[in-house]
Amino acid sequence: MPHIVDFENVSTAGLESSPVADALAGLRANEGRYYRNKYNHVFTVSPASEVPEVVERVSRILKDERDIVISSRPLEATAFEVDGLRMAYVFYESGLSINVMYSIEAGGKRAVGFKLADGMEIPEELASRFKFARQKSKLAGVIRGSFFVIKGEY
Repeated sequence: MPHIVDFENVSTAGLESSPVADALAGLRANEGRYYRNKYNHVFTVSPASEVPEVVERVSRILKDERDIVISSRPLEATAFEVDGLRMAYVFYESGLSINVMYSIEAGGKRAVGFKLADGMEIPEELASRFKFARQKSKLAGVIRGSFFVIKGEY
């Protein structure tokens, strides 16, 4: 069952098994605040087991585009449309968050973004392929992120 991500009272609910649960909860709350402020969208997530189609879509894009397979267990996921974009998020036990931004309109922005919760190591499957920039967040501490542009049609 989906639950609203509260960015004022950050909770680790659904993320407790992560070794960086507090930082991952902050990262998730940071995303919730972003969508509320920018698009007036209420960011909700579900246990990954309840939305396997979201996890499978993100996994397929990673595999098809860059031959990447994430080894960490997905904990939560969500998918929604906002401002002409199809968005999908998966939050992993390791502290990794992956989002897929896919413009509904042909020729629009289409990319995969990676964010690492504060305190987690760069996953082996990403370490040699991407450089991660740092960004400070009141909710999430230091977020490291990277992305790539999607070339295929999904």
